[in-house]
Amino acid sequence: MRPGGNRGWLLRLVIAFGFAQGAVSMARPAVSYRALALGADERAIGVIAGVYALLPLFAAVPLGRRTDHGRCAPLLPVGVVLISGGCALSGVAGSLWTMALWSGVMGLGHLCFVIGSQSLVARQSAPHEQDRNFGHFTIGAALGQLVGPIAAGALIGGEDMAGSSALALIVAGATAAVAFTSLWRIEDRRTVSPSRPDKGDRVPVRGILRTRGVPAGIFISLAVLSATDILTAYLPVVGEHRGIAPSVIGILLSLRAAATIACRLVLTPLLRLLGRTLLLTVTCLLAALLCAGIALPVPVWALGLLLVALGFCLGVGQPLSMTTVVQAAPDDARSTALALRLTGNRLGQVAAPAAAGLIAGVAGVAAPFVMLGVLLLLSSGVAVRSRREPEEEPEEPGEPEPKREADGEVRGGRRGFRCRVPLRRKSDI
Repeated sequence: MRPGGNRGWLLRLVIAFGFAQGAVSMARPAVSYRALALGADERAIGVIAGVYALLPLFAAVPLGRRTDHGRCAPLLPVGVVLISGGCALSGVAGSLWTMALWSGVMGLGHLCFVIGSQSLVARQSAPHEQDRNFGHFTIGAALGQLVGPIAAGALIGGEDMAGSSALALIVAGATAAVAFTSLWRIEDRRTVSPSRPDKGDRVPVRGILRTRGVPAGIFISLAVLSATDILTAYLPVVGEHRGIAPSVIGILLSLRAAATIACRLVLTPLLRLLGRTLLLTVTCLLAALLCAGIALPVPVWALGLLLVALGFCLGVGQPLSMTTVVQAAPDDARSTALALRLTGNRLGQVAAPAAAGLIAGVAGVAAPFVMLGVLLLLSSGVAVRSRREPEEEPEEPGEPEPKREADGEVRGGRRGFRCRVPLRRKSDI
């Protein structure tokens, strides 16, 4: 299949991702409410939220290595099974430690699905289509984040908080299983690398991390996902302290997701207007200010406006960081680079909720949002710095300009070297 050709696979992938992400987005606040009903405090909520990312932290790179020179599609049903099982078993768990365990299984399933699907988008998209296709792909995630919290808020409530949150988790497991219906013929086997290289031929992880653009993409993605994750896990806790009903919290989280969808629908014209680097810088800076604003004791309508604006700003980071990493990484290590990006995400999902739990226990439940503001402020600085890095090292005075032949051969230079390098189109940069 020619990359960038038939995009029916992309629509099916978006649908499947919508159901899988919807289940996770429904389960995450339900886990928090069920843990509160079982006697958890803010620190315990942070630990359970962190365990969600702990198992995937060690599995991301091996899965990426496997996907670089193999099929992507088999990871998708495996991910759906783990998500569905983790949600349902969290609903019947009777203790906090078993809830944490099944939360980790749910996180591992989400990782499998995301690595397989992101690698599929990178492999089956032409370079000039990657920003758009990753933007469309992440609409599936935003749709799930829109519907999931509303469904959780509708099911959770009343005097039996433990029972209603358990029901929400079982429904989330059934929702994830619906993703199976869209996974047929989603990968063309002609795009699969025909051979698996020896370990000595693989691009080392350290080499990928040293590639210009990869660390910046990883850090921006980490900051944006940490903000989304802590919003999902801690807004119910904020609601409990401010007397906001779970149904209202579900609507607020869905407003944030709806704004993210709106952002990704207009992502292409925004890129034409500002460019990738400036767009990332501005949105991360605005998101930092908006996160800090959530810590203020504002009324519900103002909190809703803050979350809408924040959702729009956070909608930029994920798809553009994917494209940044994919286009910076070596061609035969793209899945590994995406896995490293996901490892950074999971590291943030382990460290940020744990830190948020400690901060909330000392300074109150609004303090984690100030921490997120600082993290997003740093990410905007990373985006600015990556923009200022030179595209090439300057030539020394008097050094002759190397000649590039039509077949990609470079001749000349200071030592008269001669080597073959692939020609790069402007759209590849």
